[in-house]
Amino acid sequence: MYYDVTRMRLAWQNITGLIERLARGFACVSGLVLLALVVLTIISVTGRQVSTFGLGPIPGDFELVEHGGAFIVFWGLPWCQLRYGHVVVDIVARHLSYLLNWIVAIVCHLAMFMMAILVARQLGLGLLDKMNWGETSFILQLPIWWGYAAALPGAWLWVVTTATTGCDIAARMKHRTPLP
Repeated sequence: MYYDVTRMRLAWQNITGLIERLARGFACVSGLVLLALVVLTIISVTGRQVSTFGLGPIPGDFELVEHGGAFIVFWGLPWCQLRYGHVVVDIVARHLSYLLNWIVAIVCHLAMFMMAILVARQLGLGLLDKMNWGETSFILQLPIWWGYAAALPGAWLWVVTTATTGCDIAARMKHRTPLP
């Protein structure tokens, strides 16, 4: 069977480029939401301190931080994965052989991939459960499932980026290039 290797490489570069742009965009949105939640928290805490002047805390501020926190984490994970920003134990790895380092890298990426799938799946099931029950937050009466729904695209992009980095590790092993 004939494969045009150049076309396949170009297609892979286009796919990984798209995934990287998506992950970067998700991380930027995540950062903006984090900044908004920081400002919200500062205003709310300040409002509590100057309540004698007729100001007060923002009602439901902690509920917004709860919903936003999950969003921030899950939308930032894909970028962290693409940049190999997870914890690496170099103290042990530097004493291992070249082949053993590769085996550890592949096993760790496979474990991360399986964990990403499990977390994204469970987040999706949790979303369906919260939608079915119609649960709402205490103060603002926001549907709880909104937080799950907002986080879910980030979780599934994390799955995709984990698969991408796993392929990158395998390709580096094949061509004997250093680990990232």
